[in-house]
Amino acid sequence: MPKTISSFELTLKSRSRHQTLTNWLYGELRSVILDGRLAPGTRLPSSRDFASQYELSRGTVVSVLERLQAEGYVTSRIGFGTVVNRVEAPRSARRATTTPAYIRRVISTYKPPQSWIDQAFAGGIRPFRIGAPAINEFPSEVWGRIAADRARNFRPWLKEESDRRGYRPLRDAIAEYLRTSRGVRCTAEQIVIVSGIQQALDLLARLLLKKGDPIWMEDPGYFGVRVAFENAEARIIAVPVNDEGLSVSAGIKLCPDAKGAYVTPAHQFPLGATMSLERRMALLSWAAGAGAFVIEDDYDSEYRFEGPPVPALQSLDHHASVIFIGSFSKTLFPALRVGYVVLPAPLVDPFLGFRYRTDFRNSSFDQAVLCDFIVDGHMARHLRRMRNLYAERLTILMDGARQHLGGLLEISNVRAGLYTIGYLKNGMSSRRAEELAAAKGVEVLAVDRCTLRGPDPKALLLGFGGFDESAIRQGLIRLARALS
Repeated sequence: MPKTISSFELTLKSRSRHQTLTNWLYGELRSVILDGRLAPGTRLPSSRDFASQYELSRGTVVSVLERLQAEGYVTSRIGFGTVVNRVEAPRSARRATTTPAYIRRVISTYKPPQSWIDQAFAGGIRPFRIGAPAINEFPSEVWGRIAADRARNFRPWLKEESDRRGYRPLRDAIAEYLRTSRGVRCTAEQIVIVSGIQQALDLLARLLLKKGDPIWMEDPGYFGVRVAFENAEARIIAVPVNDEGLSVSAGIKLCPDAKGAYVTPAHQFPLGATMSLERRMALLSWAAGAGAFVIEDDYDSEYRFEGPPVPALQSLDHHASVIFIGSFSKTLFPALRVGYVVLPAPLVDPFLGFRYRTDFRNSSFDQAVLCDFIVDGHMARHLRRMRNLYAERLTILMDGARQHLGGLLEISNVRAGLYTIGYLKNGMSSRRAEELAAAKGVEVLAVDRCTLRGPDPKALLLGFGGFDESAIRQGLIRLARALS
């Protein structure tokens, strides 16, 4: 049985006026053992420390511990102290299992998010889970040195954090990075640090939309934004997508007076298309004329493996219509919960005021470490290296698919991002293919989980970023067996 030392003061109930100290202490210790507050294997403080902590005589404590040992609740050995035994609580001592009324009310009205919530991810990451970068290739030693240095020099940099928008040096670094790599026109004052894309979407949806407000969404599109819009009780307008991106003309026909639109123009999720210049200009023209906003989700544009970088939609905006969001989850590692929102200047204060209702500030320490990682040039070097690595892994996936999946799955020729899409050629539905793949130990995402009103695209998403050549090839062999 593992041993742990109870280093925290144990809260005991007050003693009744007619109860002896010995009976009170015995009853309380027996109760916390039966309730599981003192887990089996926990080592109790010495009788001297226990007596001092609760202002009791040592003799009282010793007599109680001896009684508990005699009854089997604890075991005492010279040199090892007193350890809590594993004890089955009697039925009368067990807690009531009746669910409180307030929990029953929540359960009766709770509706889980649609389409993706029931997907079961097994323990560990298996090919071809999407959103999994190559964690093993991250320069963790460099990150660790920066974090250690920041921790040793804690006070000086912490005093700089006084802006609710986030750590100012980090916002400066992000602004420079976005201006250089994405063509985003912004200053540090327009950037607000958040915990990631999903928090950004949730805050924007609840700030910008009221119950019943119509909002354009790509169909098929990112399921996370659907959750955000549904939480805001907005009316989602499913706008079809093709190889030029969101169809603005279709959106205008469906709902010309929508309050806004959500798009992934650099690398449409999940189809992978890049929005054409004509569509971009049409979207901005509609937004300016309708007084609508556009949320541009730039979730993985750093990883484009052929052709010149695609400028952000925001770089073409002259009417403060576009709100640009991004994060470092895929460029660095998912556990780093740091994202950003680039807002039109007049919207910064309302956004901060709304965010302040639920989140006073985010992690300054992580922001400071990330700032140093960017400013010292480590992120640029990491991105260059990973871009080459991911391009190689995508090539391996595409070549392997032609070898093993001919007639079963046709891989898209889009060379960008950390996932690719494959179109089923065997007549199988997306969901059925996903289920069969899972049975063979392969994780693929059925694209019909991303659809709103459109038909099943009969396609699968395959993530390749987090898997080496051997894992990719073995995964393709298992996938071929599943789809045959």
